[in-house]
This record gives sequence, C-alpha cells and structure tokens, in this order.
Amino acid sequence: MTEIEAGTPDDDAESLPFEVVDVTDQVARFAARDETLNFGTSFLNAMEQNVDLFGPGDSISITIWENVDNGLLASMGTKQTSLQETQIDQTGYIFVPYVGRIRAAGRSPEDLRQVITAGLQGQTPDPQVEVRRVRSDSATVKILGSVNSPGVYPIEASTQELIGMLSMAGGISLDPEVAIIKMRRGTQSGQIWLQDLYDNPAFDVPLQADDSVIIERDRRTFTALGAFGAQQRVPFPSRNITALEALGLVGGLNSQLANPQGVFVFRTELPDIASKVQPGKSFAEPVNTAYVIDLTKPGGMFTAGSFGIRNGDVLYVTEAPMVRVIKTLSSLSPLVSFAGTVNNLSR
Repeated sequence: MTEIEAGTPDDDAESLPFEVVDVTDQVARFAARDETLNFGTSFLNAMEQNVDLFGPGDSISITIWENVDNGLLASMGTKQTSLQETQIDQTGYIFVPYVGRIRAAGRSPEDLRQVITAGLQGQTPDPQVEVRRVRSDSATVKILGSVNSPGVYPIEASTQELIGMLSMAGGISLDPEVAIIKMRRGTQSGQIWLQDLYDNPAFDVPLQADDSVIIERDRRTFTALGAFGAQQRVPFPSRNITALEALGLVGGLNSQLANPQGVFVFRTELPDIASKVQPGKSFAEPVNTAYVIDLTKPGGMFTAGSFGIRNGDVLYVTEAPMVRVIKTLSSLSPLVSFAGTVNNLSR
C-alpha cells in the first residue's frame, strides 16, 4: 500500500482516486461473486417441439398401392405408385393426383394418410397409402461456433433436447472448463457453462423451431502489469481463478524484480460489495478499488488462494525496493563508475 500512496500526504489520503483495501480472508469472502450462468425460466419451462406434425417446407414421400392390375395411378403391370419428395408449400398444402390440393401442415403422418386414403376411395378399390417424412425444414435449429459440424439441423425425436442436438452436430470442440453455450429464441437469450449442462439434467432444455445455439470460449480476461516478465492480457483457463492462480498463469513472481508485499488487484467494485469490504463506509455507485495482497504475511498465500479474480481485473505487482535502487544507479553509470556497485547490488 505504501507504494501506491507514496508522495500523498496523510491529510490528503482521502483524495486518492480509488479505495485501498487490505485483503484478508473475510475480505476475500465478501468480494467473491458467483459466476453461475443460467438459461432462465423461459427456456427451462419451454414445451417440447411436436416433431410428429408436418410443417411448411417439409418434404414427404407418398406411396399408394391399388388392388387392381390397371390402377388409377399405377403404370401398366404394377400396383404401386410413389410420389417422392413432395414438398409442403409455405401455405401448408400439397397436391396429390386425383385427390387435389390438401392441407398437410399441422397433420401427423397418420392423419395425412387417412385424408389421402379417403380422397382416393371410390376412384380405385381399397387403396393403401403410406406417408413418410423425407426431410424436415419446418422445425430446425442453427448450431454455430465451436462444434465439430456446425450447421442447420432438424428437430427430430432424437434431437428434441439440447444434448441430443449437440451430439448431432458432432459434439463440442472446446475444453468443457471454458465452453459456454448460448441460446437465442426470438428476443430471448440465455447462456450456461457446458460443464453445468453435463452436471445438471435440468439444463438439457427442449428446443424449438428457429432456435440458435452458439458454443464459444469464455471471453473473460485479466491484465497482468508490473514486475512480470511480460505485460499481457490473460484469458481465464477455468470458470473460477484466484489471485494465486493468476500469478501462476503469468509465470509467478520474479524473485529479482517483484515485491511480494505489493500484489494489487485493481477493479471497479460493485457498491454492495464495496460497502462490505470497507466497514463503516457506504457506497451508492461503483467504486474504483485497489485490493492489496501481502504474500509475506502469515497465511498470505492462503489468502491469495481464496481471493477470486474477475473479468477485467488488473493484476499489478510492484517492484522490490532494491530494484528501484539498482535502476537509479544504472541511470547514473554513464557519468560515474557505479557499474561494479550495481552488479554487486544486483547479486
């Protein structure tokens, strides 16, 4: 804290543009925030898409058997007629010879079979009809992002729910620790961690026509500055990381440069959390906060191991006091013979 407040008179301490908080185990608990993601009730309580009913754009096949040698539809010497790839138009209708234009959308294969059979009765004796779905374009879901086979997939009996549809798309190509699933349905959206989908069957939500499912890597990062080997923006390797883990991700503290008493985490803190970590103070607006972690204190490592890093945090490590002395002497070395002294001090 002294490095941050250096040059600030005691009576001007309140003029700092941020609040300075020493991290204790209690502060670490107060500053913790749940990183759980949730689809929301609109997705969790949704009804399953009825995959038994035809819709506009679906392609169906119709096969008709006639109980005579010279039938109404069949060619000479055959009793079977196949109408392949009959597509339901955008108004929901199809045309069947000798039956006419009939509504197919909203009907099941059995319902449509009965309608066609009834239309042929009286024109050919005892017609037998089979109706099958060839391709479904009326109820599809877009699967995008980090899956092995992105594309547009029909909702079928095996893909009515999220896990089945992801399996149809070849599975997810990301580490579950960093994979997020986003769903869009009209104006609604939601997202969950892939690992939560694996762990909680309630998140295996029913899909509906025109849903979009996007799988992407967690975009959260923190920035490492100060006495590290390099200044860098670091992506989160898992849902939750601590200050100790963050230090490990950037190579740990440089024993020749870093001051273990001066590990700072800068963030704009939420008002309710800022009020908790600073007893006696109350805040109504977000607060710029500098959390100070002293690794040399008893239990300092454990405290750093319990203080959570958040998206957008800046992890800053100050330089050890001797490093500043060496830098000062180095800047003078062209003028005076301090080179030997500098080398000795650095050792």
